[in-house]
Amino acid sequence: MPASASTNRFLEERRRAALEVYEREPVPTWRRSGFWTTSLKRLRLDELEPRRYEPLDSVQDLDPVVAEAIGEPDELGGLIVQRGASTVLCWLDPEVAEQGVVLSSLERAFEKRPEAVERWYMRRLSEGEGKFPAATAAFWTGGAFVWVPPEVAVEKPLQVVYLLDEPGVAQYAHTLGVVGELSQCRIREYDLAPDLDGQALHSGAFELYCRAGSQVRLAHFQDWGAGEVHDISTKRVEIARDAHCAWTPIHLGGHLTRQTLDIVTAESGSDMRHKGIYFTEGAEHLDLFTTDLKEQPHTNGDTVWKGALTGESRASYEGLIQIVRGAQESHTYLQTHSMLLSPRARTDAIPSLIVETDNVSASHGGTVGELDDELVFYMMTRGIPRSEAVRILVEGYFEEVVQALEDPSLEALVRRRIAAKLEAAEEQVVEFIAERG
Repeated sequence: MPASASTNRFLEERRRAALEVYEREPVPTWRRSGFWTTSLKRLRLDELEPRRYEPLDSVQDLDPVVAEAIGEPDELGGLIVQRGASTVLCWLDPEVAEQGVVLSSLERAFEKRPEAVERWYMRRLSEGEGKFPAATAAFWTGGAFVWVPPEVAVEKPLQVVYLLDEPGVAQYAHTLGVVGELSQCRIREYDLAPDLDGQALHSGAFELYCRAGSQVRLAHFQDWGAGEVHDISTKRVEIARDAHCAWTPIHLGGHLTRQTLDIVTAESGSDMRHKGIYFTEGAEHLDLFTTDLKEQPHTNGDTVWKGALTGESRASYEGLIQIVRGAQESHTYLQTHSMLLSPRARTDAIPSLIVETDNVSASHGGTVGELDDELVFYMMTRGIPRSEAVRILVEGYFEEVVQALEDPSLEALVRRRIAAKLEAAEEQVVEFIAERG
């Protein structure tokens, strides 16, 4: 247990309870409807351990993977970077700090603001959800704490980064965010790694509370590179009365990813927009489960996910709309689309509904398909080479979600990474489309 946490009895008790669950629970295997399996049998968990690092002197010392992803530091309202088990950089724009905004490690927040942190810590998360949620709750170090006080507008993004840049590392990461009543802000969390030669683990927890009347734009960006990074994470967002959250997760790289992403419209008038992207390649395995949970009447939601697969990759997306008893006049829609760009890739899209009340509107749809060869042929008749036609169509397929980010720096990053993936798989994709045509 980290020494900095040991002085906090509340956290000690939570860690102790989590450790009991971790030691009791087996390494899980997840199954989808009896035919889809996510297994960790090749994860050598006993060979991985938390690793600490010295702090950086300035943003100029950032790892190139981080520097390229976040763009110009002066465009940020604040930045916190965790490398392995250590917070190596924490910076907040002085003008943003004057507004009462806090961006710090979660460890430091427990020391300096214990009452505020304890009120919100793991209100929507539980160590009882399984071995890896328990591991994160028991072993996290560093972490990130984002606090935006009521009636504050933060124009620049508040940036959290988790970095794995060496094999053999287990990173247990926890982000806690609270956005006060009537406040506005943008929060970005990036999970990054270069191409590692060996295994690493990111076991993550994320919780965000959007208080009454707040307006929040949240983005998660994941690119763990071509190494054997395993990502087992739970991310949960709660939206209060008359608040709005637009949450966009972007999954663009990871050897094996299993994530649970839940968005809860918890009070009347709450509204959410949940749009996501994934692009898998090689032998990557992606398993996503999202929940749109309506807990009170008069709430709204819209979920859109788009994915593409190359190589021999596997991707499963299951999206659930759940409207509980008493949540009348709730309105929501879920759609998921997957595009196969290789004959060896496999995917499924599983939208589902649980409605426990009446007087609601809730619907869903899911598609799995391939690139329209008639569109490719049409563009070729206009003088556009096949490879260029494929690139334009695939990039255009994702644009609905990319533009919804409303974040020029992140939009450019996503477009660069998608273009690079298409270029790397160009030969197999073009061959696949030509064979079908």
